[in-house]
Amino acid sequence: MFSELAAKGQARTKKQLSPAPNIPLPNDLGAGQVPCYPDFAPLSLDQKTTMHPRLSLTADGVSEFTFSCLYLFRNRYHYRISRNGPNGGFIISGIQPETASKAAQTFFMTPCEPPERTILESLFATHHYWKNISETVLESSQLRLTNGQFGKQEFAISEDRDNFDYLYLRDKLVELKGKKYHKKKNLVNQFKNTYTHEQRPLTRELVPQAIEILDRWRQDKGEEGDYQVAREALELFDSLTLRGYIYFADGKPAGYCLGESIAKGRMFAVHFEKAIDHYKGIYQYMNQAFASALPRFFTYINREQDIGDLGLRQAKMTYRPDDFVKKYSVRFI
Repeated sequence: MFSELAAKGQARTKKQLSPAPNIPLPNDLGAGQVPCYPDFAPLSLDQKTTMHPRLSLTADGVSEFTFSCLYLFRNRYHYRISRNGPNGGFIISGIQPETASKAAQTFFMTPCEPPERTILESLFATHHYWKNISETVLESSQLRLTNGQFGKQEFAISEDRDNFDYLYLRDKLVELKGKKYHKKKNLVNQFKNTYTHEQRPLTRELVPQAIEILDRWRQDKGEEGDYQVAREALELFDSLTLRGYIYFADGKPAGYCLGESIAKGRMFAVHFEKAIDHYKGIYQYMNQAFASALPRFFTYINREQDIGDLGLRQAKMTYRPDDFVKKYSVRFI
């Protein structure tokens, strides 16, 4: 399932990572601006005007590379932001949290373009690995990684299957044609025949009802999950340029979807989808209704990654993805 692409130079003696660079906010940095490397700054809402236009033009559709996603997960991954020159792409520094099987590790991401050689060398000296490399950035960086520009260092380029985004043609999710979607369509029809149902665009006035759904979701799951992030997304959805719908069953709030346009408007990424399990078929109904409500210029719906969760992977695969947004990582070995 995983494919490995290896690129090796001559053997080298492994060395300890250099201390991470200090990340104080430069004194002369204006509100909303992003400092140039090697300076880093915390993410703030003021930076949306600088970052959102550039990130929205990235072609691959990596779901993490939107201002809203970076901002909402800023605390979980301790994100700090820098820039590859005054007019260059962004460099994001973060920390992958510790798990039961892995220690915490530092990483960097480059949504727009690969940095020049000297910056890459500096980033690898202070981070464990380069994360979420899109196919476009990988192709641009291959020459820098293979033409002797890293001298005697050895590195491995790996597909990160756990973080592949799932892509579905919007039309297929609307129509649910054929035997492979038979169970999904039956659940949609069962929901429609059991409950009166309504879909409304999410507005500031409807946010309290969406939070009511989210609170019930957490209660039913019996765990925190991504509750705090999902709640902040609702509270800031208009500031973050997120769009979504809320769904009612028998007049009561039953579910909601929230996301945004990515990949130059080719895709719509669904960042949050929450519902009350009491309403059988609610998720299948929302999936189809949401796809139907999206403007037709969205070719694909990006339903993000499965993060290695086998149950989530199985659920995403039952909708027969049409493609993936592939992501790669680079580590020195």
